[in-house]
Parts: sequence; structure tokens; C-alpha cells
Amino acid sequence: MYAEERQQQIAQMIEASGMVSIAELSKRFDVSTESIRRDLRTLEQQGLCKRTHGGAIKPQQVSIRPPVDRNFDDMPIYDNYDAIAAHAVSLINPGDMVYLTGGSFGFLMLRHLPKELKCTIVVNNVDIANRLRPFTNIDVYVAGGHMRPSASIVDSMARDFMSRLHFDLAIITGGGLTAGFGLSNGTDETASLQRQVIQNARKRVLLMPGSKIGTDSFVKVCDAADFHTLITDWTCVEDELLLLEESGVSVVVTDKPDSPENK
Repeated sequence: MYAEERQQQIAQMIEASGMVSIAELSKRFDVSTESIRRDLRTLEQQGLCKRTHGGAIKPQQVSIRPPVDRNFDDMPIYDNYDAIAAHAVSLINPGDMVYLTGGSFGFLMLRHLPKELKCTIVVNNVDIANRLRPFTNIDVYVAGGHMRPSASIVDSMARDFMSRLHFDLAIITGGGLTAGFGLSNGTDETASLQRQVIQNARKRVLLMPGSKIGTDSFVKVCDAADFHTLITDWTCVEDELLLLEESGVSVVVTDKPDSPENK
């Protein structure tokens, strides 16, 4: 099969399924992974795909929608979010003082927290604090202030509370991330509280799904280089990821569950 014919079939697969992996394509067409990478570069130049870590997605396509329902009891759990959350839990050491994001990632991390891990967790979300009650191995601190409908607390009182604490590990997320603008979020209150946490943390870890990398939200929080580690997923756009790595951030890309690479 000529490369042009193979590329045409790959483009049709991307259009039909929304995303493809290099390993799957290599096996299907019985060619090397480097040949597939060249095919995807050609298709990207033609505007037919965006290369990701390990594959490609449709242009402007969010292959896995982020959870939007902040009712944690009914919130859908997406594979990419759960994989990121599981890896983040592995970075918590016994005895750590941890700031835990109050967003969906914070809730998902509770699914993976070992019952024997002794540490201290600080949260600014009432729902997550309540779900930490059964963890007798964890000391829990809750930021005070005005509670939003989402159960998060991000006002000046919460920021003042955070200013008096030191964190061994801060686990943060946001609305967008680019190498040029950095981490950004939707409101100034949230961005301001996050800056305070970042300032007081010895190690700073950013959790971002691939769909939010390469986009900017309303208010800048900090530069990407202010984080030691970025944990993302297999849907992240490759070019932006390379720029983030060049800024000095250590990037961890989680694997898709049951992908051919893991079999």
C-alpha cells in the first residue's frame, strides 16, 4: 500500500472515531511506528488532524468531555480524568501536608487514596471535606469563608487561611494551560487563592486533561514553569506539550486503559 492511500484511510478513521493511536495504526497497516508518525505529521499539515501523545484527534475536537456536573454523587467518571487522579495520589508521601484541589480531580483522587496512608489534607471544598470523614488516617483542614453553590470556598477569608499554612505538596487544576500564558482560570477569586497556595508549597503538581492544554481561560494564575510536574492524558496535543516541557515542567502522560501499548 502506498503512503498516500494509507494516509487517506487513516484520515477516514480519525473522522469516524474522533481519535486514533499510533500503536493501533502500526498494527493495522503492518508498518513501523515511525511511518505512522510521518503519516500523522502529513495529515496535520493538511489540517485533517491534531497530533497527540501517542496518536491523533480530530481538529478542534474534545475527544472526552470533562465532567461538568459538580454533584459528585452523579458525576460521570471519564477514563482520562481517573487516570490522572490515580497518578497524582501516588505522589503523596506519608506525613505530607497536602493541598487538594476542590474540583473534580480532588473528588476522583479520593477513590484511590490508600486507607493506611497517614497525611494531612487541606481542602477548600465542603463536599470533598465531608467525603474525607471516613479516612481516619488523614487529618483534614477546611478553609473557611463564603461557600459557592459548587461547595468551593475561594474568597479572601479562604485565601487568608491558606496564607498561614505550608504545604509539602500542592495539587492544583485549572481552566486552561499554555506555555505562553501559563495556567489560567475563570475567576479572579479562584486564581488569587491558587497563587497563595502555590507560593506556600514546596512541591507543586498540576493536573490537566488534554482537552484543556493549548487553551487559555480568563485570568492568569501563574507561569507554567511555576509547577514541578504536569500530569495529563493521552489526548494532549503534542506540539503544546513539547513547549511546556521546554519551559522546564516535568510532564507525565498517563496511558489509556486497555490500550494496545499496555497489552
